[in-house]
Amino acid sequence: MPALSRRRLLGLAGLLGVPGLGALLAACGQGPEEVPALPADADGPRTITYGEDASQFGELTLPAGTPRGVAVVVHGGFWLAQYGIEYARPLVPSLVEQGWAVWAIEYRRVGDGGGVPTTLDDVTAALALVPDLDTGAPAEAPVVGIGHSAGGHLVTWAAAGGVLTHVISQAGVLDLVAASRERLGGGAVEGFLGHVPDPSDPADAAVDPVRQVPLAAPVWCVHGEDDTIVPISQSESYVVAATAAGAVAEVVRVPGDHFAVIDPDSAAWARTLEITAAL
Repeated sequence: MPALSRRRLLGLAGLLGVPGLGALLAACGQGPEEVPALPADADGPRTITYGEDASQFGELTLPAGTPRGVAVVVHGGFWLAQYGIEYARPLVPSLVEQGWAVWAIEYRRVGDGGGVPTTLDDVTAALALVPDLDTGAPAEAPVVGIGHSAGGHLVTWAAAGGVLTHVISQAGVLDLVAASRERLGGGAVEGFLGHVPDPSDPADAAVDPVRQVPLAAPVWCVHGEDDTIVPISQSESYVVAATAAGAVAEVVRVPGDHFAVIDPDSAAWARTLEITAAL
């Protein structure tokens, strides 16, 4: 039996609800995997705060030359405090190599003051900095949000704010009512909202991507076919609703599980890079 990576151990800890195990594993090193080296001519990462809380910061990394645009990378982890920006860092080098200025953001999560509305306020504030970041990207360049799992929820939700021109949801939690019904993350949606989502409540609808359609930004839902943590039905139901409302959205099925989409050596991540290369 092959050894489990720290990333998969952390995922299993969260999925199985083992008390303290996720935090213990997270404390054992810098991140879920070794972070690939940045290109030698990259500039950064440079930490920039957008608030006074320890979790209100982002890491800006620039490529050599004029960037093709800005990639905003938002990590997942069912909105929980034990999963942080270390899950975004492995994706940064290949995006920088492709010519993107990368703004990887941290935010307050459930357990450190996050949840609704705090987490959403933080993502909004981090995105509001994008036009003023010294990236060197042309004003008309694309700004693509790339988010995994709960991060997929956050970038898709945030696209309604107008900063993001494109969205790539990686195994995103895009239908909160269905996610709650199926007890994804052992009740993570209830922890994030502070209650069981109510399909008839306009306040809940305002934070649920499947009920925000249509978006002006096109959305690619990149999802592993063997994902048992966030099933591919989350992406499928979102795309059905979005396209029915007249939006541009597509399910991109890739090989692998929930974590393949954030493995920089995987075919799933290579497919994501094909999407960003075409923007």
